[in-house]
Amino acid sequence: MRRLFSGLAALAFVTAAATSSLAQGLTVPVDQSVAVALPPGSMNVMIGNPAIADINVLDPRNAVVLGKAFGVTNLLIMDGGGHVLMDRQVVVSGADAGHITAIRGGPAGPHVDSYACAARCERAVTVASATAAAPVEAPKSNP
Repeated sequence: MRRLFSGLAALAFVTAAATSSLAQGLTVPVDQSVAVALPPGSMNVMIGNPAIADINVLDPRNAVVLGKAFGVTNLLIMDGGGHVLMDRQVVVSGADAGHITAIRGGPAGPHVDSYACAARCERAVTVASATAAAPVEAPKSNP
């Protein structure tokens, strides 16, 4: 009976450890990257919404997650048999300090400028602004 109890306790501990590794979140600042250690046996690495975050696998043990847009998605890692090794929530949020975002309205819609600030503020190119289409000008009418 004592052996059965020890075995059940060990099983509960392993299950709790596996569940906690699946439930851990990952916070990534927008336009920045965070390193992720891949579990042994990783074969398939996926991001739920690639508009929010992207992942680059560097080698069998390391990957980098890039925050592309504000939002929440997930990182799913599976082995060759389709078993889930990791399922993490990925939260892409703004940086805590060192930036300013100016949003201006106009006839063509909103225009967003981002600035990186240290000793002084400089215009910054972000993933969102680099991939966004240029503002559309109103068509000119012919008299």
